[in-house]
Amino acid sequence: MNALPPLSTAEDITARTVADFTAHTPGSKAYAETSRLVLADKTPLAMPFSPALKEAFYPIVSDRSSGARLWDIDGNAYVDILMGLGCNILGHNPDPIRAALEDRMVRGVQIGPQSEIAGETAALFAKLTGHDRVTFSNTGTEAVMTAIRIARAATGRRKIAIFTNAYHGHADQTLFKAKRLEYIRRGALQRAHSGPLKALKPLLERLMITRAVPSFAGVAARLGADVMVLEYNNPRALDILRRQGHKLAAVLVEPVQSRTPQVQPRAFLHGLRAVTQKTGTALIFDEMISGFRVAQGGAQEFFDVRADLATYGKIAGGGLPLSLIAGDARFMDHIDGGAWQFGDASRPQVPTTFFAGTHCRHPLSLTAALAMARELDARGPALQTQLNAQTTQLVRATNTALATAGVPIQFTSFGSFFAIDGSQSRLSPDAGTLLSLVALTRGLHMRPGDRGGFLSTAHGPDDHEFIQTTLVDAAVHLEEAGCITRAGGHP
Repeated sequence: MNALPPLSTAEDITARTVADFTAHTPGSKAYAETSRLVLADKTPLAMPFSPALKEAFYPIVSDRSSGARLWDIDGNAYVDILMGLGCNILGHNPDPIRAALEDRMVRGVQIGPQSEIAGETAALFAKLTGHDRVTFSNTGTEAVMTAIRIARAATGRRKIAIFTNAYHGHADQTLFKAKRLEYIRRGALQRAHSGPLKALKPLLERLMITRAVPSFAGVAARLGADVMVLEYNNPRALDILRRQGHKLAAVLVEPVQSRTPQVQPRAFLHGLRAVTQKTGTALIFDEMISGFRVAQGGAQEFFDVRADLATYGKIAGGGLPLSLIAGDARFMDHIDGGAWQFGDASRPQVPTTFFAGTHCRHPLSLTAALAMARELDARGPALQTQLNAQTTQLVRATNTALATAGVPIQFTSFGSFFAIDGSQSRLSPDAGTLLSLVALTRGLHMRPGDRGGFLSTAHGPDDHEFIQTTLVDAAVHLEEAGCITRAGGHP
């Protein structure tokens, strides 16, 4: 592997990194330029717009993929750690799913009638998740919206609680954050170990401002009246829930937040379960990333906490658009009124809420989901156990190499998801973007701006070594040029 050329200044390396990336991916850049007028889309990017990085502000445009590899329209081959944003735990285009989809296409795609595989697919996912009942939707956002609506229907309450730094899709009711004053409080508390703020530390610890304000333009502020925003993994949040939980329909939680994966709060999650059971509040786990990845039963199995409702996507769809809402019958019965039988006087007993969608239970998505569920069931827990161990080893080796080189970056992992640990790293947003651009230029695929990725069963030992070497070499290169600050503030 050729060494990266030495550079003298941070400005030089920014310019050189952008130039190398654009020279490597001219087709992707041209595609972005020609489609921008008609295509409104920024999902393939994880980087903020920056004038210094403007010429690299575009995603890789893919052509094909197989296993752990992805090829772009310029013919470049990559080891892929984006893996469909976490969908492809078996790698790209795995044989069982491809064969099932090919067979389905021959038989046609029927939308409207019930699918002949809907029941089997639901039964398998109920088995895998440990929940009583399952229904299908298209996206994670839809699943979260539906779970919240079910919780409100079941409890007769309106308000929900969410946590800072969690991501639950783009439904208006989850796009809220705490007020600015709450972030000021948290910052002051971090500085209250000494100095003039020390006397205020007990007060700062007791306070928590839970009022919600919109995170983005276009989100109606009035919706925030039904949302409480709490600090994650803070025992004070549990105290607030004990006092106010009787007003809440649901507590919505991303058990390990994709934005802060180093926080894996087993005790806090058990505390949430105890509080919500006592107050009659639905506990909803958003398992879009953790579901079927960290364990066969997801984060609920990993942390030994059973939620009332859980939402799943990504892996569940086998690479096609599909999400699940799963949960206890006393909640899920609000979808269809509950179970009943033909030939007797039984009838639906539970008042229903509204849930529908033309493409819910789409035959292609159900086909891929059933093939995935069968594969997960057949392979058993060993699939996740082995993949988790490989990821742990990759992160350990990467961190050892970074520490040996004196680069102030450390990675963390949860299951087979790994990312830079923001609490243990000194990395500015622009430096993080540069790291991804250097990695992309050297053949490691992620979104520009991403700080980690996913391992799949298709990644082998050579891929693990390539991932480690590429990330370490890129980080060392940036640190030597002064783009990453050493502890103490000196490059």
